[in-house]
Amino acid sequence: QVTLVQSGGGSVQAGGSLTLSCAVSRYIYDNYCMAWFRQIPGQDRERVAVSYIGNKHRDYADSVKGRFTTSSDKAKQTLTLQMNNLSTEDTAMYYCAADIRTSWNDCYIRVASEFQSWGQGTQVTVAS
Repeated sequence: QVTLVQSGGGSVQAGGSLTLSCAVSRYIYDNYCMAWFRQIPGQDRERVAVSYIGNKHRDYADSVKGRFTTSSDKAKQTLTLQMNNLSTEDTAMYYCAADIRTSWNDCYIRVASEFQSWGQGTQVTVAS
């Protein structure tokens, strides 16, 4: 289990951009499965992006494809979520998550309850 500390987020006008960062407390090994989730009060956490460090495979929710990009920097031990062309529907609390998985296929299928490590969350608010 690792400690994840988030930064970034805040408020922006629709059409704007924000960057979220997630600092990882230890080296990001190739078998790390890392994801970004978001949650609106009263709703389940929605996975918006997932990546497997070893082969750099990534997948995005349909609602954010073409607008959000997740990346990792092993040297800086950081996971980043770049969010462009934001809309009011992107308003939510965003969380990064990490877990150890043996392959991309094993990572891709994981839901929120199966991730062991979580960041503290950061609010993203998009105004119309």
